[in-house]
Amino acid sequence: MTEKQVEKYIREDLGYEQNWLNCMALAEAINYVADKVDYDSFALMRLLLENEEESLYYHSYGFHTRNGRELIESMRNAYYEEVQFYVE
Repeated sequence: MTEKQVEKYIREDLGYEQNWLNCMALAEAINYVADKVDYDSFALMRLLLENEEESLYYHSYGFHTRNGRELIESMRNAYYEEVQFYVE
C-alpha cells in the first residue's frame, strides 16, 4: 500500500478531502501491521477507516472483537510513531 493509494481511497471512495492526515505515515503503519499479522493491507485499511469487516473476525454482533480492537490499536500506535518523522 502506498501513500497515493491511501490518499486516493480517502478522496474517491470515502468522499473526504484529505488535509488532516499524513497518508505516508498511515500507509507505513498499515503495511507494518499487515506484515506483522500476514494479512492484506487493503482490508486492514478498510477496517481502520470504515470499520468494514472482511475476515480475521473483526466484529461479533456489531462490536469489535478482541482481535479487531488489537488490530485497530496497533495501526493507530504505528501511525503515531511513524507520523513524528513527517512533521513539517
